[in-house]
Amino acid sequence: MTSVPGLDHPEEQGEASITLVGRGVTVSSRVELVASGVISVRPSVGEFHEGSVVNVGDEVEVFWKAPEDTRTLPAQVLSVEQGAMVRWRLQITGEAEVTQRRSAVRGRLTVPVEAGLGNVELKGETIDLSENGCRANFEGFGMPPDPGQPLDLVLSLEDGDVRTKAQVVRFQGRGAVWLMSIRFLNLEERDQDRVRRRVFQALREERARLND
Repeated sequence: MTSVPGLDHPEEQGEASITLVGRGVTVSSRVELVASGVISVRPSVGEFHEGSVVNVGDEVEVFWKAPEDTRTLPAQVLSVEQGAMVRWRLQITGEAEVTQRRSAVRGRLTVPVEAGLGNVELKGETIDLSENGCRANFEGFGMPPDPGQPLDLVLSLEDGDVRTKAQVVRFQGRGAVWLMSIRFLNLEERDQDRVRRRVFQALREERARLND
């Protein structure tokens, strides 16, 4: 059966987003090769902070923009090449279908952030950012937060502040520095678009630096 590029799988040299099933992590990538049911992609190095993002055997969803819609297919990680040239090989495990979902792309991006934790105001900087949430380092003060604790968050982007209710997903204390993974709650659509544009800008800038 003939496989149609762009419809049955992403086109070679095109862009695709890879979502780790059940982990809420999405990375952007460039598709290098599609052959024999295997997709080889180059994920953005901006997604890597503390070792590997995926492992062999992980289930993922591949999203790409087709000519008339957004499509997705399920896959499984066959191999992960680390080092200067990061490459993932993904085994297609099901058929492509149209999706209404817009995948949230995460990129390495440092912007000022403030978090209201009860009566305490924490100041810090993001490590990475997507329209769904962020990881950020804060100057620790008071009682450390618990997972699930609500936050009032303010992100300072170049075109103005983004304000949203948020929730602590994970906390790690590093002396006076608090590393928090944060989920945004009910971020307004226009602010989602602003964050998404800024993340894609950061990814383009990083690719340009790598190609210099």
